[in-house]
Amino acid sequence: MTPDPNSTPDPIYDGVVAGDARAIARAISIVENDSAAGAELIGRLYSRTGRAYMVGVTGAPGVGKSTLVDRLTAVVRRAGLSVGIIAVDPTSPFSGGAVLGDRVRMSAHAGDEGVFIRSMATRGHLGGLASATADATLVLDAAGKDVVIIETVGVGQDEVDIITTADVSLVVLAPGAGDEVQAMKAGLMEIADIFVVNKADREGADQVVQTISANLSLKSFGPDDWRPPILKTEGSAGVGLDAVWEAIGRFRERASTERQTRRRERESSRLRRLLSQQLLARVERALPAGEFDRLVDAVTAREIDPYAAVDHLMRRVLPS
Repeated sequence: MTPDPNSTPDPIYDGVVAGDARAIARAISIVENDSAAGAELIGRLYSRTGRAYMVGVTGAPGVGKSTLVDRLTAVVRRAGLSVGIIAVDPTSPFSGGAVLGDRVRMSAHAGDEGVFIRSMATRGHLGGLASATADATLVLDAAGKDVVIIETVGVGQDEVDIITTADVSLVVLAPGAGDEVQAMKAGLMEIADIFVVNKADREGADQVVQTISANLSLKSFGPDDWRPPILKTEGSAGVGLDAVWEAIGRFRERASTERQTRRRERESSRLRRLLSQQLLARVERALPAGEFDRLVDAVTAREIDPYAAVDHLMRRVLPS
């Protein structure tokens, strides 16, 4: 019998727990395949998770997120902490893999055993994150990484998934990239715990800061509420990254209650996503061949409305 390529033998589990880079890479590949083996592996690792601090980095393309993550990682390593990085990239139309999978901008950490870097392709998933990102962060958490940085794919204001994945969300903007407009988008304004104006040596950086500050002034903050700081950085030169790490630390200290709330929301989102996936799979298995396509044709022809079609599907699968 041909062995299952997604099997989860003990060496993978033991290797992840021991922090072995090859085992971590293999484990993430397993969960990316969305297989039963991946679910089994996460089930075994789950009790070892919950210790890593998840840092989300999002923003429009071209603002320098990868360079910023690279320099921030150096700061975290100087603090004596280990780092896992999940960099979510666009999917190659040819290979199906991550377009920027070589992570050339993070090559400085290639020889550092305290840093693990993994690119993940979106594979068509919307919201800035790959569908397996949450499970990949659990693998890194179980592997003992102190800080896990999730860099999103970079599609502007649509990147709201990060709020259900990270403990703290950094929204990165830059002058000359249309970010004066992007900063006014409700999605980005709502998810940001820290604003980072990168490439601050360029003309227009102060205008971006003023725009963000003006938008924040429209929000009501109580005396104990966290008001997102606006920090200026020059990622390529490593300027301002210590201040970013300090702000992350302040947020972590002040927002212990918020952290628990976010983690509960994260697990709620995870359960709902898994429930939706398994329910859909159950419906597809239960339907006679061609039944779903017949309903699609009927909806397209306006013979039945979408709600009635879904109700029909549910009645075929679930008891009344």
